[in-house]
Amino acid sequence: MSEQSGHERQWRDYRTASGARPIKDFLLALPDEDRAAILEEMEYVRKHGRSVARHLRRDIYEVRVTYNTKAYRILFACEGHFHHILLSLEGFQKKTQHTPETSIQVAEQRLADWRQRGKAKQANQKNERRK
Repeated sequence: MSEQSGHERQWRDYRTASGARPIKDFLLALPDEDRAAILEEMEYVRKHGRSVARHLRRDIYEVRVTYNTKAYRILFACEGHFHHILLSLEGFQKKTQHTPETSIQVAEQRLADWRQRGKAKQANQKNERRK
């Protein structure tokens, strides 16, 4: 549990407006052992918070995993009123020393999309209550 808020952290994966789940698809395409290593590290971040992840910029963090000489990254943001939602935004196998700028941009675009759709949903719910 998060010590400050009493709200338990949980992972959620980004979904497109059409319902596609790119992070889930990325994970399912990996060999079982590689996927297990990534999920184990994601669980560690869930238990211990973003302080054990690497901050990239603004609201984007990364889970870092190395398994059998392969390096993987899951980019995520902390969302929700108590920052208890760990929203996975982008996943990739790392092939260079630095995290690719394009992957960070994809994560930022997905986060902006997720937030925008959340605001639209809240506005629609308020309008429905007024009727």
